[in-house]
Amino acid sequence: MSEKNIPEAIKNITSDVEETAREVAAEVVNYADKSLAELSELFQNLKESADRMSRSKEAESIKSAFYKLLLKLKGENNVDDTEAGTNNPFEAVEQNFKALYADYKKERSDFNKQQEAQREENLKKKEAIIEELKAIVEGQDDVSAQFPAFREIQNRWREAGPVPATAFRNINDTYQFYVEKFYDMVKINRDLRDLDFKKNLEAKEAFCAAAEKLAENENVVNAFHELQKLHEQWKEFGPVAKEYRDDIWNRFKAATAVINKKYQAHFEELKGQQEDNLAAKTTLCERLEEIVGKEVKSSGEWNTLSKQIEELQAEWRKIGFATKKENQKIYDRFRAACDSFYARKRDFYTEFKDNMNENLEKKLDLIRQAEELKLSTDWKKATDLFISLQKRWKEIGPVPRKKSEQLWKKFRGACDEFFANRDANSTPENDFYGNLKAKKKLIDEILGFENCEDEGKKAEAMRSFNERWQAIGHVPFKEKDNIAKAFKEAMQEKFPFFSQNRGARNGSSAPRSLKDTLMEKYRALQQDVTTYENNIGFFSTSKNSEPLIQQMKERIEQAKAELKTLEEKIRQAEEGEQ
Repeated sequence: MSEKNIPEAIKNITSDVEETAREVAAEVVNYADKSLAELSELFQNLKESADRMSRSKEAESIKSAFYKLLLKLKGENNVDDTEAGTNNPFEAVEQNFKALYADYKKERSDFNKQQEAQREENLKKKEAIIEELKAIVEGQDDVSAQFPAFREIQNRWREAGPVPATAFRNINDTYQFYVEKFYDMVKINRDLRDLDFKKNLEAKEAFCAAAEKLAENENVVNAFHELQKLHEQWKEFGPVAKEYRDDIWNRFKAATAVINKKYQAHFEELKGQQEDNLAAKTTLCERLEEIVGKEVKSSGEWNTLSKQIEELQAEWRKIGFATKKENQKIYDRFRAACDSFYARKRDFYTEFKDNMNENLEKKLDLIRQAEELKLSTDWKKATDLFISLQKRWKEIGPVPRKKSEQLWKKFRGACDEFFANRDANSTPENDFYGNLKAKKKLIDEILGFENCEDEGKKAEAMRSFNERWQAIGHVPFKEKDNIAKAFKEAMQEKFPFFSQNRGARNGSSAPRSLKDTLMEKYRALQQDVTTYENNIGFFSTSKNSEPLIQQMKERIEQAKAELKTLEEKIRQAEEGEQ
């Protein structure tokens, strides 16, 4: 192989890996997790570095990451800076970055112009040198006498510097052509010619040794780039003696092949790792999309799923880059799933807050009615109305936490005031404490009832007890719930289907089975659990709310225990119906 063809040989050996190197270099730094301030600081540091002009790709990567993040943050914060008067919290950092980038871009442009001008100047110098060499080769003088001038031309050629890439191959091929022609034509003392060949051989042997040393370098990327410099220097030296030409080139080519092979293997391994990273990230996307697709009904579920999302995001950050072709696509897929989840979560809490505000208005209306009714002396009618208001209060869902206790105290205060007045003004025909005593006595009588095998007598006794209970008037308000619960438990103990029969007597369209009764209670408890979990979601955003959260958790545990008991009773009831 002639030395004239060296550039083409190098190009054939290294063109593919050089392209891979350029692609990978742009992915070395991950800017996706950086903040706007961190990206601005990175750009400032780059702008102040001594090698800033050779880091243009890094500068563009930082710029791309900055504006991509800025656009995302503006979207999340509903910032539309195309409208006049828009409050833009990112304006200062954006203007600062624009100024930094504009300065860098101008400096880079000036630098490139200078470099290009210098390369054009170098090209003119080398063209002039070639004309001098051409004149020596084609001149009529004794070429051997021109050898010192030839050596001086070679020195000036090496010192001339790089030329524009478009002219590189042509100018070097032309120079090598006249150099070889000079050596072919020169008629000088053999010792002088051999001395020149010897110096060239020594230089190229040094290049071979340097290349072989690079082949042992563990940093294959650095070794590859250093090898390119050696190839450039190799081209600057003339030929060696003909008998050494093939051997010295084959030695240099062999060292080059070792480095290129390791370099290609390095990027093959890197590609394999990137494919593994892509598979791992694809799995995370699938897990994330499965979470996003779930139907969520409570604040507690949102909190649980949010923690799972955060864990997936943490795993994602531990995984390296995917392949260049797929890296941005898989990131966009993961980001889109995250955005979808958090958008749904925001919508849920917006709707939940709207419902709480509606509940707030409903409870305020009940408070107004209770305030208007609390001074009434129509004890019977007002008592029934207050009982209705209390029932409606329980049916209304949660209200904003800051208002909840205040509203309850106000409503309960109106109720307590009325019932305290009612009890204080009891008359013989409405003796509340006497009624309480009568009801307690009736409960004792129920508990003392002895069951018999005659179902007809048992049903008659149950109806009799219930009618006598209903005939007794109101009891003091503060005793109402306790005495009612005691009566129900006593009747349920002696007459297991008491609740079902009560439903039938109260106008149900059909007698309710024990299973229906249990299912109704089960659904009510489920609703209570949902309400408690929603409350925890709102309490967790406030300081000093741990006692309330603990109270809600205890209620949830108690309700879940009751749900398990009810599940067993429902199962037994189903078996009894078969």
